[in-house]
This record gives sequence, structure tokens and C-alpha cells, in this order.
Amino acid sequence: MKPLPSSQNYATWLAIVRVLTGVAWLSHGIPKFTKSDEFMPPSGFMMNYIQHGMQVSSGPYRAFLEYTVYPHLDVFANLVRIGEVAVGIALVLGVLTRLGGLGGVLLTLNYMLARGTILSSSAVQSLDFCLLVLSLTSLVLPTGRVWGIDALLARPKNVPATVRAEFVQEPPLDKPTAPPNP
Repeated sequence: MKPLPSSQNYATWLAIVRVLTGVAWLSHGIPKFTKSDEFMPPSGFMMNYIQHGMQVSSGPYRAFLEYTVYPHLDVFANLVRIGEVAVGIALVLGVLTRLGGLGGVLLTLNYMLARGTILSSSAVQSLDFCLLVLSLTSLVLPTGRVWGIDALLARPKNVPATVRAEFVQEPPLDKPTAPPNP
């Protein structure tokens, strides 16, 4: 039976996943700044996305889009692009990776809710679902502990002192040495 790989090996692969997830978030967020006229309201993608979301979503999320997001669309458009870049930077640099993972999870859940596909098979087949799972990985696992600033900020572990067995030679006993009865 082959032994399992070391924890350092697993941590290295998790760091690679974290960095690639961060690059994916940056590739989504940076163009929203460099081509802001294509994303920002009144004529950009964000306006069409929210209007479509109000048509296909239902219940409390539809009310949230209609009465909170739509009237303040500029604010939410900026929050989306800043959030995507912030999640990407956190994951690439490995700083506050769990917070970055949480941000990625919340962003992708909102995207899926706005599409009305969160409970459908097309949701599982989407890139949003992939980003959701990858961001969730950084949320629940310590992916920033290798190749990340989180490793520098981590508290040093209290390493217990090495315990060594010591044998002391004693003379053999002639008779039992139980304590006397009172």
C-alpha cells in the first residue's frame, strides 16, 4: 500500500487552485474597469443584467433587485467590479483568503440568483458554479498558508518539546515493597 502524499504536497496544490481562482476573478473584474462604458449603467451590461434578473427571479430576491439594486444601480455596479477585483487580489496574493473565498461565494450566488438558474441543471454546468466551488474551497480550506501572505501572518504553532524515552537501571527487588497498612 502506497503512503498518502504529505500535507505540504496537498497544500501546494491548494495554493495553485487558489491562485488560478484569483486569476479568474481578476480576468472578470479588470475589464469592468478598463471597459467601463460596456459595463456601467445606463447603457452597459449591468443594466441589462438587472432588468433580465427582475424578469426571471422571484420572491424576495426579485424584490431586492427591484427596490434596492435597480434604484441604486451605479452603486451596485461599482460594488460588483470592486468586489471581483478584491476577491481576485486576495486569492492571488493569499491575503485574507477565507474572506476572499466568502466574497467569491456571495458574488457567484448573486449572479446565479439574478439569472434565475440557481436550482437548475444549467447552474451546475455554468462557469459561475465552477467559480462558486473554487471560491468555496478557499473559504473552507487554508489555501493561503502556502505561497501567500496569510502564511506570514499566521501565528506560530506551539511545537511541543520532543519527548524521549529514558530507561533508568534499578537494582532488582528482593521482596515486595508495598506500603505498610495503617
